Amino acid sequence: MHSKTLRNRFVVAALFALVFVSAQARAASKEIIELQTQVQQLLDNVQRIQSTLDTRFGVLQNLAQQTADNATQMNAAVTALQQKIAAESEATNGKLDSNSGQIQSLNDSVDELKSRIAKLEKSIQDLQAQLQNVQSPPAAMPAVPAPAASGTAPAALPAGVPSAATPLSNQAPPLQETLQAGVRDYNAAKYEVASGEFEDVVHYYPLDDLAGTAQFYLGEIAYRQMAYADAVKAYNAVLEGFPGNSKAPAAQLHKGLALLKLSRKDAGVTELRLLIKRHPQTPEAAQARTKLNALGVKILAAH
Repeated sequence: MHSKTLRNRFVVAALFALVFVSAQARAASKEIIELQTQVQQLLDNVQRIQSTLDTRFGVLQNLAQQTADNATQMNAAVTALQQKIAAESEATNGKLDSNSGQIQSLNDSVDELKSRIAKLEKSIQDLQAQLQNVQSPPAAMPAVPAPAASGTAPAALPAGVPSAATPLSNQAPPLQETLQAGVRDYNAAKYEVASGEFEDVVHYYPLDDLAGTAQFYLGEIAYRQMAYADAVKAYNAVLEGFPGNSKAPAAQLHKGLALLKLSRKDAGVTELRLLIKRHPQTPEAAQARTKLNALGVKILAAH
């Protein structure tokens, strides 16, 4: 009987334990389900946040790309505008330089014309004087006394009558020989002697083309002696009075260089550009281009 009672108690206890464990299991299962539910909610929230962040990041990335594109377009527009302004400025400067060169060329032509008119007037005056001398009858030559007897002094000649011992004055030296002698003395650095010979050519043969050559060498002598202002005057005499002389390109080149030596850069550049325009195929024009490039000055195209 006792054994049966004990067995019944054991069975009751086992049933009670089973019920308790089952209740605990159900409680734990409920908590796990709630926990899983919360975790799923958290995962859903994270996904929503991630989706929101992705959407906003896409919007920001799109805005950044649009901003970069706008900046690129703006840079391109600014670059194009700068190039256009530079081209217009260069074209304007070119037109101004061209107009300046044309004005200078016109002034040179006017000065050349004035010089020729002055020389023509002088030639007319000389011709008129010669005509007057030809038309005027010569004065009667006074009688020359006979030679005095030996041992007596000769009688004095009347005033104005030349004696046989009096040399003729103002006799023109030979043109070619005088010029060649001047060139030889110039090459030998005998500048004072050469200057006198070149000045004789200019003085006695002012209308001959060789006078232009003599003027050029006078300019060269002044240039070598660093008298640049005098050199410019001599070169001007060549360019204005003898524009067709073979020394004209060299005269214009050296005139430009002399003006640069005098710190007259604009005038010197104008002369070098005129040389290139007037005599583009000459060695002097090549030297002018080299000098302008060294000065960083644009060489205008010939018109």
